[in-house]
Amino acid sequence: MALPEQSPLGKQSAYVDTYTPSLLFPIPRQDKRDEIGVSGDLPFQGVDIWNAYELSWLNQRGKPVVALAEFFIPADSKNIIESKSFKLYLNTFNQTRFASARDVQDRLTEDLSTAAQAPVKVTVVELGQAGHSADIYQWNAQCIDDLDIDVTQYHADPSILSIEDGEPVHERLCSHLLKSNCLVTGQPDWGSVLIEYRGPKINHDALLAYLISFRQHNEFHEQCVERIFVDLMAQCDCQELTVYARYVRRGGLDINPYRSNRPDAYPENERLVRQ
Repeated sequence: MALPEQSPLGKQSAYVDTYTPSLLFPIPRQDKRDEIGVSGDLPFQGVDIWNAYELSWLNQRGKPVVALAEFFIPADSKNIIESKSFKLYLNTFNQTRFASARDVQDRLTEDLSTAAQAPVKVTVVELGQAGHSADIYQWNAQCIDDLDIDVTQYHADPSILSIEDGEPVHERLCSHLLKSNCLVTGQPDWGSVLIEYRGPKINHDALLAYLISFRQHNEFHEQCVERIFVDLMAQCDCQELTVYARYVRRGGLDINPYRSNRPDAYPENERLVRQ
């Protein structure tokens, strides 16, 4: 079993610049799901969207090509891919010759699908064709960050959450105050989170305090989002729920997990201002 502490995280690494797929380090999702009581059929569907901004290779004549890439890893894949190993793997394309961007895309698709043990969708776009992918997006949601609250808890605590009396509501709420820490290195991971739900009205002050309580919590991005989803379902009796986090990039990669119990829902890969 691949354990996070066995990954390249927090260790000195040799930077290999010729194609080496064995650098990818998969980590089983189920261990962390056991912690939050998720086993068997998943209570959500979703995807982890990764964006790469430092992808390069050589064409057949040895001339460098630079590109952007996006990766859609399904939430029901057996494994996540540890992010430093992902970066090290992408670096191995730097001095490797490929006939075309499509060849690079096909190689990425095969390697990442093998590591995740599920079909991974990959799109490689050369910079001249990037178009709207450089646009900055703003969520159409109520931001709760300006609420004037006292905060005393900085470790993830679902007991903070509460609901209000009254009729069920449909709300889209967001916060840019999400911060967690890498499970292995303790380095900060900064993010924004969108929560859309139907059900009893969630107390906004309590929700903001709960999201802030992740500030000293150590977990990978994907695991934090699944924990938020499970906590909201359990504590707030949501009938429909979507949790979508967009994290600030590190090392040329950003990770954006999306979880929803709406079977028809699927996220747009739109960059926020910090990305």
